[in-house]
Amino acid sequence: MYDIIGDVHGYVDQLKSLLAKLGYQLINGCYTHATRKAVFVGDFINRGPKIRETIILIRRMVEAGTAYAILGNHEMYAILYYLRDTEGKYYKKRIPKYQLQINQTLDEFVTCKDEFKSHLKWFRTLPMFLDFGAIRIVHACWQKDNIKELKGALNEPKISKTILREIALNETSFAQCFWETCKGIDFQVPKNLLIFDDDGRPHRSFRMKWWDNPEGKTFKEISMESRFELPAYTIPPEIVKFRTPYPENDPIVFFGHYSLVEGYGILKDNVCCVDSGVSRNGKLLAYRWSGELKLNQSNFVMVEGAV
Repeated sequence: MYDIIGDVHGYVDQLKSLLAKLGYQLINGCYTHATRKAVFVGDFINRGPKIRETIILIRRMVEAGTAYAILGNHEMYAILYYLRDTEGKYYKKRIPKYQLQINQTLDEFVTCKDEFKSHLKWFRTLPMFLDFGAIRIVHACWQKDNIKELKGALNEPKISKTILREIALNETSFAQCFWETCKGIDFQVPKNLLIFDDDGRPHRSFRMKWWDNPEGKTFKEISMESRFELPAYTIPPEIVKFRTPYPENDPIVFFGHYSLVEGYGILKDNVCCVDSGVSRNGKLLAYRWSGELKLNQSNFVMVEGAV
């Protein structure tokens, strides 16, 4: 029996309220449930007001065996920010690519850097996905071939620095599999199509519904974007690549990542997003799974707090 909890992003007050609502009790500094376990889908750092406390709470639960947690792209940003190459130098992309995302996390640990190093090492022990047979949990995207490649490579107690360097350079098929799993799949738009977000910034790609085949669909229909609107006209067939849909008879797959302020939840009978955009609206979501083969709307539990 699992409670799959969406991206927490440092909002520990909402997390405590959600755990209490789910029936977890604080015993000896750790939240526990008599018959259930929590599953965190990644992205529990950055953005929120109490990142350090969030990490400590989740880590204690995982280490005590009352919860599972997987890596999100924000945990990876923190890991890669401190990664050095074989000559001991930081990567050139380190500051512009990762620092903006993790500045708030760094600020919280400015007086306890050794503790943060310990958390970074713990992050590296977390899996990229979980497969419990009847359900699957991943941060952003479950593609069979990607999962197979990750299973073959990530077979040590923690992610090695060699693999991290390959991920940081992002020049191999393995690195692409890794990033698609924790960041999803982007649809590249043609050069003559300009997409602008609410801040007026142009985009050449957008997050797509990886579980669906885009053939014959509109840009809007296959979009998983929460940052800007896509046009509601059919994608030209010459720029569409066939994608195998997530099979209807495969186990239920849960994921976060997409910050869906509206439209979170059941996307197909066996596809569920539990990221309700806590950093935007203060809402933190969980799905209570108790063995059902099809998702049920009544199994969602949500709390709301200040942003």
